[in-house]
Amino acid sequence: MKKVAAPLIAIVAFSIFWEALVWVNDWPDYKMASPSDLWPAFWKFRYFFLDYGWDTLWRTVVGLMLAVLVGVALGMVMGFSKTMRDALYPLLVGFNAIPKATVVPIIALIFVGQHDLNTVLIAFMISFFPIAVSVSIGLSTLEPEYRDILRALGASKTMIFWKIALPKTLPEFFGALKVAVTLAFIGTNLMEIVSPHGRGLGALFDSGKTNADYPLMFAVLIALALLGIVLYYVVLALEKIFAGWAERETS
Repeated sequence: MKKVAAPLIAIVAFSIFWEALVWVNDWPDYKMASPSDLWPAFWKFRYFFLDYGWDTLWRTVVGLMLAVLVGVALGMVMGFSKTMRDALYPLLVGFNAIPKATVVPIIALIFVGQHDLNTVLIAFMISFFPIAVSVSIGLSTLEPEYRDILRALGASKTMIFWKIALPKTLPEFFGALKVAVTLAFIGTNLMEIVSPHGRGLGALFDSGKTNADYPLMFAVLIALALLGIVLYYVVLALEKIFAGWAERETS
């Protein structure tokens, strides 16, 4: 009950503060929409929210899964080989330093008309870096004493990986995956907003901006936040299944 009640109370408190802030400052909805303005927008465009929300969600999930596959593979290469780590780290850091908003138009031009591919690709590009780095750090900081003891007992490299390296890396991996979830949504919506004939919540936000429908724009932002929360808790559930042993109880 505590885990459910605490976030609900925080959300209600934030909504009340938001509503009061708009009311006290007497802001019109074209300057700052209030929570009471959002439900009419959700209801009016409910079919668009369902249809476009699904488009945004599946593209984000596919991009995130691709980021996990590539990020884990790169992280393992860098974690087990110092030479590869020294070679690839500067490239990864340099790539991650490039603002992805500047990459979106380039990708859109390279794959003209391939909106699904473009969106998945940007979601992948913006979210794989923390996964690769976390796996690399987890594997490269493996205590040599454990490895030496297992080798002395006749364990193979494969067994050392499954028994020591992988469990040690899981907490870092899931921590990075929680960050990657939000980053993937950012990449998805960047492409959806830029693409001239795109679908998804980003396109719906752009439509609201074009028509000066500010309650719709704020409603899209709330919908994106809700999707992000859902995916975050999916990752949290997976973390409890595969790395629950690493959690420390706090009061």
